[in-house]
Amino acid sequence: MADDEPVKKVKKETAPAEEKPVELLPVDEPKAEQPPVDKPKVEAPKKVTPVETPVEKVPEPVEEKVEEKPAEVKVPEPKVEIKPEAKEALKEEKKAEPAPAEKTPVDKSKATPKEKPVEEKPVEAEKPAPQPKVIGIPPNKLLLFDKYDLSEVTVTDAGLARYINLDPVMVPHTGARHANRPFAKSKMNIVERLVNGMMRTEDYTGKKTKTYSVVMATFSIIESKTKKNPVQVLIEALETTAPREEVTRLRYGGVSVPKAVDVSSSRRLDVALRNICKGAVKATYKNSKPIEICLANEIMLAAKGDMNSAAISKKEEVERIAASAR
Repeated sequence: MADDEPVKKVKKETAPAEEKPVELLPVDEPKAEQPPVDKPKVEAPKKVTPVETPVEKVPEPVEEKVEEKPAEVKVPEPKVEIKPEAKEALKEEKKAEPAPAEKTPVDKSKATPKEKPVEEKPVEAEKPAPQPKVIGIPPNKLLLFDKYDLSEVTVTDAGLARYINLDPVMVPHTGARHANRPFAKSKMNIVERLVNGMMRTEDYTGKKTKTYSVVMATFSIIESKTKKNPVQVLIEALETTAPREEVTRLRYGGVSVPKAVDVSSSRRLDVALRNICKGAVKATYKNSKPIEICLANEIMLAAKGDMNSAAISKKEEVERIAASAR
């Protein structure tokens, strides 16, 4: 029995000795594993990153609202409650203004110099008005026979005004430039038409130089007696001697009947020139007066409407017959 007791004790000691090392090793291992498990739990707050994204998104709508608010503030300006927002809007506007503010003065400065040369250009265009390229005497200073200014002459008869040519000219001679052209005689100076009218009779036919000197002497006589521009006296004579009615003949079967008709302005001027020239040439027959004096007397009497003028007497006769044939 004594041997059995110690054996039992040995067995008991061996058994726990073997169990202790086995139990300690696994217990220590899980304790070491637990702290690393806690560490990932600590890392979980790293998920704050998605929280940061909404923080960034929040200012964007805030900025949009701030941009919209100044637009609303501009309409109700008298509201005092929106002063802080208005100040922010003004600050933003001031930041945005400097760029266009710099451009506007640049544009104005560019526009002002552009306008100035535009105003100067018409001034340059007006300078060539005197026409320095004209050779000889400029047309504004041309005088008929180098004595009489045609710009002073006026025509009171509206019907004859469009057919009486008073363009400035020194020598009234065009060399038949307008011959055989309908209504081209209205482009010829009225003094040249008087010279051509004096060449109708056999005494002056084809003698243009002689007729030219006669008309020039006639004008000097008229100027010395009337103290007026002789061209103005000629125009007055044409206006008073131009007939307004004439007689034509209408044939009914074998009978011709006179009928009064109105006279066109062009024909009135032609008839007046013809009657003045014929009356002046006729006055030289059986008379010692030269043709210059006879033509000057005819023009002066016709301008006054005197019946001693051959042209006035012819006009009155034609109008009297026309009045009886109405």
